Amino acid sequence: MKKDLSFQKNKEYRDWIVQLKKDIRATQIKASIAVNEEMLILYWNIGKDICNKRLDAKYGSHFFENLSRDLRSDFPDSEGFSETNLKYMKRFYLFYSEKLHQLGAESGIRHQLGDELEKILFIIPWRHHVEIFTRAKSLEEALFFIEKTKENGWGRGMLVNMMKTKFFETHGNTVNNFTLTMPKNDSEYAKQILKDTYKLDFVSLREDYEEKDLHKALETNLTKFLLELGKGFAFVGSHVPFVVNGDEYECDLLFYNLKLRCYIVVELKVVKFQPEFVSKLNFYCSAVDHLIKEDIDKETIGLLICSEKNDVVAQWTVEKSREPVGISTYELANIIPAAKNILPETSTIEKSLSKKSKSRKK
Repeated sequence: MKKDLSFQKNKEYRDWIVQLKKDIRATQIKASIAVNEEMLILYWNIGKDICNKRLDAKYGSHFFENLSRDLRSDFPDSEGFSETNLKYMKRFYLFYSEKLHQLGAESGIRHQLGDELEKILFIIPWRHHVEIFTRAKSLEEALFFIEKTKENGWGRGMLVNMMKTKFFETHGNTVNNFTLTMPKNDSEYAKQILKDTYKLDFVSLREDYEEKDLHKALETNLTKFLLELGKGFAFVGSHVPFVVNGDEYECDLLFYNLKLRCYIVVELKVVKFQPEFVSKLNFYCSAVDHLIKEDIDKETIGLLICSEKNDVVAQWTVEKSREPVGISTYELANIIPAAKNILPETSTIEKSLSKKSKSRKK
């Protein structure tokens, strides 16, 4: 007997199947999170007992080896009770115990952690935790990477890479390579004066604006733009020209920072950041150093301001740049809808005239 599969072509059925699959996946994710949370609570409590009862000191140097053997004998299918992992459980508890003390820890893990910390501590996988508490230099850094892992869904490889690239130190400022390309005191100050996002609330542009429109608007509102840039910025010029061996170039905006004692080249992009933008910015910085900078001035800094950026792509790009470069974004509050064409199309006018002509002939 042939099965009737015609119902599978029904739109209502297909829509229901799509939604059903989404619900199943969501349930699987929630179940996975719940299992992960219970496992982390167990690991936390094991680490807590080892620390508070000083079990490793009490039972000697082979304590973790013997504990691992005892647990594995009853739970042979579990991969979490290796000697190494049990030591990590102790470190897990120790690393965050200082935070618990600050919160005025009470008995019981739920009370100890507090609602806010509990929400983020038990949501990421165990192996992510191991990477964080073995690499982080402070509790603030650890909590930062837990939150970022949760927000962005980072795999373990991406998490490790972001920790290696000093993302914690640069986050909140513009993505930059100042630590790699500038003296320590200068790099720290440069991080402070450049922003991750410049709020251009004083600019009004149509929604179909181009780079030249943004450039002109900032020139028109130069005083307000200088205030947004911050203290110590002096305007040098707009569309500053460079003639290099007969070839002509120009950068968008050139400033001088009185505190850093260096020029800052600003390039504007009304699109998402692309790695190739940095190459041109590097050239402009080099041109300023060769053609404008005096001996008393420090090395020129490049600042690229884009409509949006992928922080990982931006960070990887500036790591290999020899020039000091920062990458920021901008926000506009006043966007004017593009003007609609209120006149009828040419074809419509021609048809109307044709109809009137035929009507007159009749």
